[in-house]
Amino acid sequence: MTRISRLFDRLKQEGRPGLIAYLTAGDPAPNRTASLVAALERGGADLIELGVPFSDPVADGPVIQRASERALKGGMTLPGVLRIAEEIRKQSEIPLLLFTYMNPLIRYGLDKLAKDAAAGGIDGCLLIDLSVEEAAKYIGVMRANNLDTVFLAAPTSTERRLKLVAEYSSGFVYLVSRTGVTGERVSVSEAVGPLVASMRAVSPLPLAVGFGIATADHAAQVGAFADAVVVGSAIVRTIENYGDDPALESKLEALARELRSGLERARK
Repeated sequence: MTRISRLFDRLKQEGRPGLIAYLTAGDPAPNRTASLVAALERGGADLIELGVPFSDPVADGPVIQRASERALKGGMTLPGVLRIAEEIRKQSEIPLLLFTYMNPLIRYGLDKLAKDAAAGGIDGCLLIDLSVEEAAKYIGVMRANNLDTVFLAAPTSTERRLKLVAEYSSGFVYLVSRTGVTGERVSVSEAVGPLVASMRAVSPLPLAVGFGIATADHAAQVGAFADAVVVGSAIVRTIENYGDDPALESKLEALARELRSGLERARK
């Protein structure tokens, strides 16, 4: 059982939804990421998505695209992300999900990545542009190294696709609240509720909802029926706005605490 599975078992026992926080490793600088993760954890984040910066992040909106550009200019690489994970593990047992595209993985090597990620304290991987229909080899290698494989389902997913996602996912299923790229939105998509219901009909796994969740009110709405919410762009925008500010960590901690307050309202 991975840290991710243990987390969702604990959340279920406590009767509360989880807060999953995304950040791009190496933004604003490689030596800041571990301290930013610690700040998010202090504020109430339960799981960290550690984004591998990539030059063509087609699923990401402009905020995360700019974060990737900054991290790449700062020299961040996939090996560097794994070193950051090792650094985080020296001070924390928070679950870590590696969020990456296929290209960096192929260049690094699937078998090598799985072994090095597991050794460095990563708990699972979300390959954003890997089709679940073509994932058999990837899943075998990941599972052999006790790493969870998280896949995406969207409002446009067919019943067949939902069943495949359910079959090949472990740890949790990531539900995309709306079609399109990541980014902050004014309101929560009306497609979220039906998507959660459709996924629950085919999978017993915990369900996390992301894309467009940016405020405590959004978290409260989604947390009422999902097992976790994923917040990315709001966190990355804070890093962008305060990257040179010594108070960045306190800003992130406050943001996580605010999002957590929304989740606490969700089940009352």
